[in-house]
Amino acid sequence: MTETSGKTATPERPRSPRRRGPFARLSLWIRQVVAELRKVVYPTRKELLTYTAVVLVFVAIMIAFVSVLDLGLGWAMFKVFG
Repeated sequence: MTETSGKTATPERPRSPRRRGPFARLSLWIRQVVAELRKVVYPTRKELLTYTAVVLVFVAIMIAFVSVLDLGLGWAMFKVFG
C-alpha cells in the first residue's frame, strides 16, 4: 500500500503569472537593465589602453599571418597551374 501523505497523485501546475501590460513590461525591463549596468566593473584608463594595444597587436599579427599564407598559396597555385 502506498502512502501519499496528503499529496495528490498528479503534481500541481504552477500558476501562470498575471499578464502585465506593455508599459509595465517595459518598465520592468528598464529596471532590470539599470540593475545589471550597476553590476558592471568598468576598466581604468590604463587597463583600457593596455587591452586596446593587445588587441591591435594581435590583429596586426593575424593580418601578417593571413597575408603570408595567401601569398604563399597564390605562388604555389601559379607554379602548379602556370
